[in-house]
Amino acid sequence: MNMTNPVGPTPLDKPGLVGQPLDRIDGPLKVSGRATYAAEYHDEHPLYGFVVQAAISKGRLDEIDTTAAEKAPGVRLVLTYKNALKQGPRGTSGNPQLEGPSIDHHGQPIALVVADTFEQARAAAYLVKPRYAAEKGEYDMGSSLAKSFVPKSNNGVPADTASGDLTAAFTNAPVKVDVTYTTPPQTHAMMEPHATIAVWNGDSLTLYTANQMLMRGTDMVAGTLQIPKDKVRMVSSYIGGGFGGKLQVEADAILAAMAAKVLQKPVKVVLTRQQIFEITKHRTDTIQRVKLAAGRDGTLTAIGHESWSNNTPGDTFYESAAQATRSFYAAPNRMTAHRLVTLDLPHSSSMRAPGEAVGLLALECAMDELAAALNMDPIELRIKNEPQEDPEKGRPFSTRSFVPCLRKGAELFGWSKRNATPGQVKDGAWLVGMGMSGAIRGNPMLTAKASVTLDKNGIATVRSSMTDIGTGSYTILAQIAADMLSLPMARVRVALGDTAFPAAPGSGGSFGANSAGSAVYDACNVLRGKLLQAANLPPDSTFNNGNVTGLGRTVSLTDLVGPNGLEADGAADPGDSRKAFNQQSYGAHFAEVGVDRDTGEIRLRRMLGVFTAGRILNAKTARSQAIGGMTFGVGAALTEDLVIDKRFGGFVNHDLAEYHVAVHADIPAIDAVFLPELDDHSSAMKSKGIGELGICGAGAAVANAVYNATGVRIRDYPLTLDKVLNGWAAANKTGDAVSQRKAG
Repeated sequence: MNMTNPVGPTPLDKPGLVGQPLDRIDGPLKVSGRATYAAEYHDEHPLYGFVVQAAISKGRLDEIDTTAAEKAPGVRLVLTYKNALKQGPRGTSGNPQLEGPSIDHHGQPIALVVADTFEQARAAAYLVKPRYAAEKGEYDMGSSLAKSFVPKSNNGVPADTASGDLTAAFTNAPVKVDVTYTTPPQTHAMMEPHATIAVWNGDSLTLYTANQMLMRGTDMVAGTLQIPKDKVRMVSSYIGGGFGGKLQVEADAILAAMAAKVLQKPVKVVLTRQQIFEITKHRTDTIQRVKLAAGRDGTLTAIGHESWSNNTPGDTFYESAAQATRSFYAAPNRMTAHRLVTLDLPHSSSMRAPGEAVGLLALECAMDELAAALNMDPIELRIKNEPQEDPEKGRPFSTRSFVPCLRKGAELFGWSKRNATPGQVKDGAWLVGMGMSGAIRGNPMLTAKASVTLDKNGIATVRSSMTDIGTGSYTILAQIAADMLSLPMARVRVALGDTAFPAAPGSGGSFGANSAGSAVYDACNVLRGKLLQAANLPPDSTFNNGNVTGLGRTVSLTDLVGPNGLEADGAADPGDSRKAFNQQSYGAHFAEVGVDRDTGEIRLRRMLGVFTAGRILNAKTARSQAIGGMTFGVGAALTEDLVIDKRFGGFVNHDLAEYHVAVHADIPAIDAVFLPELDDHSSAMKSKGIGELGICGAGAAVANAVYNATGVRIRDYPLTLDKVLNGWAAANKTGDAVSQRKAG
């Protein structure tokens, strides 16, 4: 099936298990420790590998002495560029390791020590003696902007767009803002570290690994090791979080595979938490300039959004921070631009909601600044500029329910009680403020396949190489199959995360449920057809409670499958629906903060997100994902800052002791609400992606609340107490604003 045309009525339109707040079927396995993660496949009794990292950020290895390490107890192998296997070139289908003596970034792997135990490998790693020839590197994007360039298009989406005359419209507008926001580097900080066990069987390789997108992963492994793709199997049955950090095949997999090939024994490589920060990917910092111009009634006449991000030499990934700006608000004169700066830092890549997550931190705060300049309610400003079609391409929206999210959120949060004048609401030692922002996230779909088998006992088994990174894939696919085949959840099994199963794109980009779910839907449709044919019943027959009824007869499904059962394959393709329609998920965030009048400490007091994302497939997992994304957004607003040592090119705070992700203690009253919606252009389920929607705009609502509480506008994320105090000090010095620290 493909989505070129609307899907029309489906069996999922009837009340059933889809949409219900069901518990995750993998929950009991996880809480009892029976869910097997990448590092937990014990049957092979692997050797252990430990990575040695570069201590410089740019230069080369003059020498690397492994003599002492090779003589250490239990050591089987020390891999360096001198004895590494020949590998393919770096690129979309290659991630070679230990290529040569060149050092491109701090923490780059320069050796792998393999021993009988992890402790032996780690101890021997410290005996490897590199000698470096260091070179001067560039580590600060702000001082390198003159060297920025226009990056290549991202998945066919151009780096720049423009229409109308932004300069003239901005110059002539009676009300305008021209502001620059900065966001720092961030890291995924998922619970499960990157880990791989590599096992060779002749010329075939199996990797038990933590990877979100297995089919793409096999391409990269095959391209790197220069072996046929059909000789690579990847298994990721359970993944302990990813957030984009496990989209690519990282060094752990390639190094484990090379060592296992040399030794002809299974090798396990698990990165330490500190190694993850520099060996794997992170989100780049950004510098964003937003220009908004409006008439005195709030009608936008011009929108400009420029963004600068950085990456390592030769890597063309950039943070598409201005992409959401292209379709969020109406304005006749528009411009978006992205520029890339090459720095000698670890690789930047996708992190949860790449583009929108940081882009909306700037755009939605700039909208708040414009509302203040207009003396207009921020919600009404957004409603005033609601587009009727895609502002840049003129395409219709498949659905667009942003305004209902705004209005419902305002009602539920008590927005009418907000004092629009900053610094006026006090609660003891705390200044209290409210802020809001909009949320928008693209709704992609990729090609996918799945199979469904119904056996003689009435048990249905779904198979797909789709992964579950903790978001509920197992449960949602089971719900779809159960409703399509009229079975209870207890009679549905789901097997995921293995490239031996039908190909699916995996978890990432909020396309997982749309893609893999549509393939399961199609497979079940094919199986329904086979069952009807076996029963000699027409297509309009009814499936119910494990039976099929038609022409006055009711037949049990188990009587139709035979002793060997029935199997059906399904496939799903987006078709042309994304070309014909602008497809997005939407939301509105509301936050209330308290700011200490003496110290500037910021505390979130409560938060609400109201979203629309087509049919909600599981009310419990959807709410959980949304709240998780909002929590991610709070961290981006208040705490997360991967600090670059601009002298030497390393990350200073490369562990969870000093890189603070928001946890339960940081998040008080928080809720997420989904409004009813169906999108028959989106997928077979009429649903939309939600995995990344929750983070989009969330941090901006917090930042806007801080301004409402204090009168201090902070444009450099994260918002920390020193920046609040500096804002008050500047206001006292210039007299441009009332000092909120002394207020009350």
